[in-house]
Amino acid sequence: MTTVLGIEGTAWNLSAAIVDEDDVIAEVTETYRPATGGIHPREAAQHHAMYASNVIERLLNEFRENGHHPKDIDAIAFSQGPGLGACLRTVATSARALAMSLDVPMVGVNHCIAHIEIGRWKTPATDPVVLYVSGGNSQVLAHRAGKYRIFGETLDIGIGNALDKFARGAGLSHPGGPKVEAYAKESTGYVKMPYVVKGMDFSFSGLSTAAKDALSKHSLEDVCYSFQENAFAMLVEVTERALAHTGKNEVLLAGGVGANMRLREMLDVMCDDRGARFYVPERKFMGDNGAMIAYTGLLMFKSGTTTPIDQSHVDPSFRPDTVDVTWITDKHEEVL
Repeated sequence: MTTVLGIEGTAWNLSAAIVDEDDVIAEVTETYRPATGGIHPREAAQHHAMYASNVIERLLNEFRENGHHPKDIDAIAFSQGPGLGACLRTVATSARALAMSLDVPMVGVNHCIAHIEIGRWKTPATDPVVLYVSGGNSQVLAHRAGKYRIFGETLDIGIGNALDKFARGAGLSHPGGPKVEAYAKESTGYVKMPYVVKGMDFSFSGLSTAAKDALSKHSLEDVCYSFQENAFAMLVEVTERALAHTGKNEVLLAGGVGANMRLREMLDVMCDDRGARFYVPERKFMGDNGAMIAYTGLLMFKSGTTTPIDQSHVDPSFRPDTVDVTWITDKHEEVL
């Protein structure tokens, strides 16, 4: 049984987990919560540096309590990017120290792909079109010919950042997404706002600004509702096009914004209309978590992919479509 320890720390969540092929064996998380505003990269990195050794120590203690020993760990996986540079460097340093201490190889994991793989692991999805929505990223992807191809993505900011940006302007605390969702449920009317889909891509910065401006004339509840309806309709439209283009019959929702019930409802309706199956993992696997890094690292390690220490530099702009997906083989796929 292969066992991998993974460390996630691309933004505000510092999380470490140990998994095998069957399940998550142990997991410990320490979350950075800014006093005001959004995530401050330097403060988040300082938080991660402060808690890293404690998180790892608690994780290994939990691992022992479950009848295991650190020598059972086969590899150390870490989030190599994308993410906040200062946070990524802190996590990579911890991963290097741990790998050298245990004398095991490292595996650098793409954070976006980790969200996909934890979804595939924890749902029945096998070959889905993926809508990946988080703070810094919004992409529609699907596996084709050895890579996760991006069929559509944001042209500016991720949907999570757009929600947080609007929420700050409305005086709501971080994270803004859950607050916007709550106010939207109390809405009594729709406010016309920008709907920006360009080909297979979408844009959120103008929508966020328009929503903030609309607060001077409309209620917070109506503005939150209208913001969500437009933003999520844009995401669902591009996801539906990707389904048609690829001919696949599954949709997987991944990333922290996927916790939003209205987005889930809209995707569910679209999939039902198209005869596609819709999958969402448990909420604890939607946000950034160590288990997704550990499990993706396990897949990569078992397929022969490791990261030498001298190549373990982080990449804040690490794109998922640059990763060779060595752990998935499909003889029937055509080369693009």
